[in-house]
Amino acid sequence: MEIILRLEEEKDYRIVEELSREAFWNVHFPGCDEHLLIHNLRKTNEFIKELDFVAIYENEIIGNIVYVESKIKDMDKEYVVLTFGPISVLPKYQNKGIGSKLIKHTLNLSKDMGYKAIIIYGDPEYYKRFGFKESKKYNITNKDKKYPATLLVLELYPNALNGIKGIFDEGKMYEINEKEFEEFEKEFYKKEKGITKTQERFNELVNKTL
Repeated sequence: MEIILRLEEEKDYRIVEELSREAFWNVHFPGCDEHLLIHNLRKTNEFIKELDFVAIYENEIIGNIVYVESKIKDMDKEYVVLTFGPISVLPKYQNKGIGSKLIKHTLNLSKDMGYKAIIIYGDPEYYKRFGFKESKKYNITNKDKKYPATLLVLELYPNALNGIKGIFDEGKMYEINEKEFEEFEKEFYKKEKGITKTQERFNELVNKTL
């Protein structure tokens, strides 16, 4: 497959929201809210346009990745890092290396832009292939001062987080307002919600701590 990566443009916004909805529908829970999340992230000051990429195959947008700035907080000190997600690929194109292509391309750009590290919540089995490690190795916790198995860290150059530890704070931008979601969802065609095996794995992962 010949995949073209380019920056997302305003005309792509609804297309990307629709593909995010398709990509995550019934994956983590019945339905999904990633399409509203990406819609809202674009409006924040933390959103990084230079790392907002789409993947195109045969003139169709089939994937997307977005980044925001987040922080590690240690007492009165704050360190800026990156967070990416959602990263979306249309279901029929998943498991073909498109997500990997988006990640690898933007990891290199993130390093060139001078960022120290990327911290995400994700499936360790998948993200360790890109060099992500458990946050516990870096003494970085969530807001509850715990080490979730899904909290993963990638240094963008050797020893980038040397001497840095603390609480990972992705900000309130990843929070979803239920009333806002209900109104936003009305703009999309109706899809059937259901229970899937991926939801079982997701629940196991999010409840696991190290």
